[in-house]
Amino acid sequence: EAKAEIRRAARMEKVAALSAPAPLPKDRKYAVILADPPWRYEYIETESRAIENQYPTMSMEELCALDVMGLATTDAVLFLWVTNPKLAEGLKLIQAWGFDYRTNMVWVKDQPGMGYYVRAQHELLLIAKRGELPVPEASDRPLSVIQAPRGKHSAKPAIVYKLVDRMYPNLPKLELFARGAAREGWLQWGNEAESGNAL
Repeated sequence: EAKAEIRRAARMEKVAALSAPAPLPKDRKYAVILADPPWRYEYIETESRAIENQYPTMSMEELCALDVMGLATTDAVLFLWVTNPKLAEGLKLIQAWGFDYRTNMVWVKDQPGMGYYVRAQHELLLIAKRGELPVPEASDRPLSVIQAPRGKHSAKPAIVYKLVDRMYPNLPKLELFARGAAREGWLQWGNEAESGNAL
């Protein structure tokens, strides 16, 4: 019990240190939005496996309340990362943000993670649209399967950014809940995004 309390206190300190990100950017609108929401998981076997040990999470209500529709151009595309247990919530979030589901890609990882029914070795990238943004040119359409190694907790493969850039070149891009290095041509928003990420 003492160890659990120590872990909990350390987790709470980490959450407090990662204060809420700045308000959503309102200076322009984006035709391409990539989001990796900090999903909250209600069921965990042990405190040591809680997602909050890694980063602060948000409830479904908090995620739905974000004005992502206000960030998107009239014609836009949304790429939304979902883990397998969060597929239903991901589809609801797409609608809450003003988009319509179209298709998905799957990231097949080199090593399995944990899971309660199966050991997960893939993650989904849902693709949704708003308005009448044209589909990518046939030569710029990637395969639906991405094979890439796992990185740090929740880190996504760098190849995804290249694929999105290829699908929709020259369009303003916004990454919500960004973690890590700035990328040319992308504005990043999130409490773990590095500074200097302006387009």
